[in-house]
Amino acid sequence: MIEEISHITFIVKDLERSTKFLKYIFDAEEVYSSENKTFSLSREKFFIIGEHWIAIMEGKELNERTYNHVAFKIREEDFEKYLKRIEELGLDFKPPRHRVEGEGRSLYFYDFDNHLFELHTGTLEERLLRYSMGERVEK
Repeated sequence: MIEEISHITFIVKDLERSTKFLKYIFDAEEVYSSENKTFSLSREKFFIIGEHWIAIMEGKELNERTYNHVAFKIREEDFEKYLKRIEELGLDFKPPRHRVEGEGRSLYFYDFDNHLFELHTGTLEERLLRYSMGERVEK
C-alpha cells in the first residue's frame, strides 16, 4: 500500500546555484550534502520544503520546458512576497492558465534547469467544490 510521496528528485547542472534557488524561493532547509562523495548516481543534496524531502542531483539540465510541474501550497496573503522573490532572481514566468473564480491563484516559474514550479493558494477541496458548480472558464 502506498503511504505517501517519499521524495522528489530534480537533476540540476549546478548544485550551488540550485541550492540558492531552493533556499531563497522556498525557504528550503538543507539537511544533507554528499560533498565530493557519490552514493547514488552523482553528487547530491537533500532539502526539506514544508514537510517534503526534495533532492537535487548533479547532471544535465532539461532541454525542453513542459507543463510537468510540482506545486507547493502557499497562503493567499504571501502571494506578493513570493512573486517578488521570483522576480528578484530573474526567473522566467509561465503565464497562468485560465481559471474560474474560487480555485486559487498560481505563480508558474522555471528554475535554472527548466523545471517548472507552481506556487498555489488553493486546496484540492476548494477546487473540487468550485468545479462541481460548473461554468467553465473561456480561453
